[in-house]
Parts: sequence; C-alpha cells; structure tokens
Amino acid sequence: MANLKAIRKRITSVKNTQKITRAMKMVAGARLNRAQQRILAMRPYAVKTSDVLREVTTAANRRQADAGAGAGAAADDHPLLARRPEKSTLLLVITSDRGLCGAFNTNILRAAEKHWREREAEGHRVQLAIIGRKGRDYFRRRNAPIMHVFSEVWEQLDLDQARNVAKTVLKPFVAADVDAIYLVYNEFKSAMTQRVVTEPLFPLAVEEPSAEETAANDGFEQDFIFEPNKEGLMERLVPMYVEISVLRALFESMASELGARMTAMDSATKNASEMIDKLTLQYNRARQAAITTELMEIIGGAEALNG
Repeated sequence: MANLKAIRKRITSVKNTQKITRAMKMVAGARLNRAQQRILAMRPYAVKTSDVLREVTTAANRRQADAGAGAGAAADDHPLLARRPEKSTLLLVITSDRGLCGAFNTNILRAAEKHWREREAEGHRVQLAIIGRKGRDYFRRRNAPIMHVFSEVWEQLDLDQARNVAKTVLKPFVAADVDAIYLVYNEFKSAMTQRVVTEPLFPLAVEEPSAEETAANDGFEQDFIFEPNKEGLMERLVPMYVEISVLRALFESMASELGARMTAMDSATKNASEMIDKLTLQYNRARQAAITTELMEIIGGAEALNG
C-alpha cells in the first residue's frame, strides 16, 4: 500500500504541474499575439529608417570622396558616424528576466560568449552591456567585463526605455572608448523558430553598389537635397535610427521569448500527459497485484481452516 500511496501522490503532483504549464502556455500565447502584431508593425519602419540613413551616408561619402575630402569624411556630419579601426567592442546582449522558455536564453548566451572570446583572442578589448537577469547571472559567473546591466527593462517596454538604453551604450562610442557596438538578440520568425542575430549598431555599414546596379543606373549616382540643411537632418535621423534599432531588437526579443515559452510549455504539458498515463498504468498494475495478493491470502486462509 505504501507503493500505491507514493504513485498516487506522484500522479497528483504531475497533474498540478500540468495545470501550471497549460496556464503558462495560454498566457504566453495571448501575449504573443500582441507582441507579434507589434513587431510586424515595427519591423518595416526600422528597416526603412536604417536604409535611409545608410543611403544618405553612402551618397555623402561618395560626394566628399569625389571632391577630395577622402573616405571617412562622414564623421564630420555626426559624431556617431565616425569610423575607427575596431580595437574595442561593446556587445549589447538582450536576454530575458525569467526562464522556462526552452533554449531561448542558452542560444543567446552562447553566441555572445563566442563573440566575446573570439574578439579577445584577436587582441580586442570587449565590454558587455546586458539586458535581462539571465544574461547578468551568466556573465557574472564567468567574470566577464560587464560595463552596464539594465534592470526592469521588460517591466515597461516602450520608446522611452529604448532611448535610455541607447543613451547608455552610445556614451562610450562618442567618447571613443569603444570603436564598435553590436546587438546580440533573438530575431522572431515564428512561435517555434527564433534566430540568433549578431549585427552592428555602429559603425553604420556603408554598402557599395554592385556592378549590376551601376550598369542599371548607367553611372547615375543618387543625390539628395537636404532641408533645412544636412547637419540638421543628421541630428534628427541618426538618433532616430539608434532608438528605433534598439526598440526593434527589444520587440524581437520579447516576441521570441514568448514564442519559445509557449512552445516549451506546450511540450511540457504533453510530456506531463504522457507521464500521467504511464503512472496511471503503473498504479493500476500495482493495485491489481495488491488485490490478487489479498485474494490469495484470503483463499489460503480459508483452505487452511477447512483443512
């Protein structure tokens, strides 16, 4: 009977756990719908903002190079457009505050650590800015060079939060303490698929036109008319690019976390159902064996009395 009681107690425990995982799946699914709508609305705007700044910077570089100003003259347009040899790097690593979301945090932390180790092996100085308690705890255990840890970012995720993050990570870049800033986050693909992305925030990548594009344009180079002036436009466009890029990464990460949590809790719920079935079968077999044993004892006792 002690064995039966232990099995029955374990079945009850698994059923309670299954209720929790099912509830967490439903909550994550409801929040994921809102997060998915938000990132689908944000993504085109963020991509276009980046494209516009890149096109303006590329065109300005070509024009100044043709005029003899030389490459890298875009640094005069805005301090954030300065291009320096990458000897010092800042990684902005975006993780979650909570677990129970499968390999979501593990994939991010492994990618960030790999990037950190590779850069250090090349002789670069690396610093980390971390969002999320999981990333903070992981890198503190490894004595990583943490520059800043952002707290309570996920409590109220909006443009002001992204602006505060952007201001903090841009200070060492403007002061020339770091030469490049990279974002490390999970890009949302679907509820079951998230892709780890390591992309440069600064310096801004300048794309040269391909031979096909040059031939298609017949040598015509795109030019821009700046109103009221180029400096005023850059003062508005560059901070907008930074804030929107950081906000997009945060939105992508939140949607990815919810998708990973919903998938993980769905798997946990199914595993709990399978475990309950196995334990129930084990319980029934043990109960039948106990009943058979009792019947055999009764029959044996009756035969002994009659004999």
